[in-house]
Amino acid sequence: MDHPVYNFNAGPAVLPKPVMLKAQEEFVNYRGCGYGIIEESHRAANFDEVIQAAEANLRKLMGISDDYEVLFLQGGASLQFAMIPMNLMIPGKKIAVCDTGEWSHKAMKEMKILGADVDLVFDGSANKFSAIGDVKSWKFDQDAAYAYICANNTIYGTEYHEYPDTGNVPLVADMSSDIMSHVIDVNRFGLIFAGAQKNMGPAGVALVVIRKDLPARCPETVPTMLRYSTHIKSKSLFNTPSTFGIYMIRLVTDWMLEQGGVPAIQKKNEAKAAKLYAAIDNSPMFRGTCCKCSRSNMNVCFRIGEGNEELEKKFVAEAKAAGLIGLKGHRAVGGLRASIYNAMPEEGVDTLIAFMDDFAAKNA
Repeated sequence: MDHPVYNFNAGPAVLPKPVMLKAQEEFVNYRGCGYGIIEESHRAANFDEVIQAAEANLRKLMGISDDYEVLFLQGGASLQFAMIPMNLMIPGKKIAVCDTGEWSHKAMKEMKILGADVDLVFDGSANKFSAIGDVKSWKFDQDAAYAYICANNTIYGTEYHEYPDTGNVPLVADMSSDIMSHVIDVNRFGLIFAGAQKNMGPAGVALVVIRKDLPARCPETVPTMLRYSTHIKSKSLFNTPSTFGIYMIRLVTDWMLEQGGVPAIQKKNEAKAAKLYAAIDNSPMFRGTCCKCSRSNMNVCFRIGEGNEELEKKFVAEAKAAGLIGLKGHRAVGGLRASIYNAMPEEGVDTLIAFMDDFAAKNA
């Protein structure tokens, strides 16, 4: 191929090129040991160094204090939809949920399967999930077991730019698609979880950051493998973890530290998103699909006109031929979507904007 390829897929998603090259270099001979880390025992010294380094990097990047445990689990974010209520719900107490779309729905479904009573604090369906709304106006019953949000919504292209004040109620956040894309105060949360396949590494690892007092809530009826306390006690090694995935998280977080950490990456992400949204807003052909106040810096969702599906299909096909892949919107909403995670270089966004301008001129 005579041109670079830029990967705008929503996940599994783009990884930093230096990380991919480092993994390639070490794949068959990890640091001189004569075999790959993917072949190494999870109990061996080589892997012990990897998982400890990955945790140390995450603590440094996110500012995670000793009041929190850091876990590398399997089952993706989807298992966390069930594992969280299994461990944290309290009989007779509601779970306060802020509904901003598809991923909140999936989490609520699991809560209800487990018998939880859901208190819907915010219902975004009234505006078709095009805006998150004024979080300062949300009221949380202080008797709730915990409160739940999805920090960034890949399907609708919305993101929390400030988090609700839940008082003494532990705030649980699904940060699968915007973790470490901007600075947060971890101390505001009871639990943060994220699938790795957007900003941290390959699919197969779920990160859980949990305040140390919360695992004690778990009833004895929860199976051993599904208790946070099990994985805390075993340091994420109760069973064989996704060793290669954790190794890749270590490399990605090494790269992030080299870039200047989350503050530096946030600045780059904001610049990329601002540039792309400006191109959409200034174009006679394209339009953004959500409220400007809630726009995601990770997943830029847009349409051609009011939803010209034939022209959108042509756009996706011609973009792919030009080396711009993954621009088709989620099947639930259609349209177009550019996922511009931490590893997407600014050159990729510039190339996409140039393609959009050319496409608009040719198809006016």
